[in-house]
Amino acid sequence: MLFDAIVIGGSFAGLSAALQLARARRRVLVIDAGLPRNRFADAAHGFLGQDGKAPAAIIREAMCQLTAYPTVEVLRGEALTAVAGPAGFTVTVSDGRSVRARRLVLATGVTDTLPDVPGLKERWGATVLHCPYCHGYEVRDRPLGVLANHPMAAHQAAMIPDWGPTTLFTQGRFEPDAEQLAVLAARGVTIEREPVVALLGDAPELDAVRLADGRVVTINALFVAPSTRMTSPLAEQLGCAFDDGMLGPVIRVDDGKATTVPGVYAAGDAARAMHNATLASADGVLAGVGAHQSLMREVVAA
Repeated sequence: MLFDAIVIGGSFAGLSAALQLARARRRVLVIDAGLPRNRFADAAHGFLGQDGKAPAAIIREAMCQLTAYPTVEVLRGEALTAVAGPAGFTVTVSDGRSVRARRLVLATGVTDTLPDVPGLKERWGATVLHCPYCHGYEVRDRPLGVLANHPMAAHQAAMIPDWGPTTLFTQGRFEPDAEQLAVLAARGVTIEREPVVALLGDAPELDAVRLADGRVVTINALFVAPSTRMTSPLAEQLGCAFDDGMLGPVIRVDDGKATTVPGVYAAGDAARAMHNATLASADGVLAGVGAHQSLMREVVAA
């Protein structure tokens, strides 16, 4: 069977894309490995109408709504390869089968790489956090920290006092410049240049951090911007161009979420530098609409 579109990735971006195509009565296949980036978080926040719901519950409900459309199929597994051909694209899946479609939507996401500090990994998504808009309210009025892992750490640290008293741990690597120091001072941010070497407390709770000189600083939540990499090799296999994002590569797309490879669209964290559930879902809408309209134009041109 030749599908109109294959959507690879079944989280917020991918399901939003598939929904637009399904409502346009196009035959859609969603391939999903079941390992969304947000699986480490107990709840999604700042997502209109879904605030406080578990990401897994949102995905289950969305999948249920999507599969009510008769032109939608879901394949559980990992998409391993994607190849362009004269009639469209062929995707091989981890169960050994091959599937074909006229269009591809890559909603494959990114994988986070945390700094190598003992205690970070087991607290990720609970008290070690990446986004204050997503999680800041839940840790409000507690002593908070920012672990510098990127030159933009000073900017992040200047935001965090709106949720609680803040310490920026520069790790001895990311020293704020004079302008940043002035902003941090005005915001009441404490700057600690001694590196954090361990997180303390019964994980996933966080009681404090230990510094390289042996001091212990009370911190109940720590914000860090992890570096990111593509979760899937498909965009690279297909020859899509990439741009350098703040934390890692992002697939280059236009305003309609078309990549540099004709017929391939990308949405969500893999295709934008700013990561947020609402933005991922909105990207998926644009990618689904873009893929549908390209199919429509193809018929008109013929």
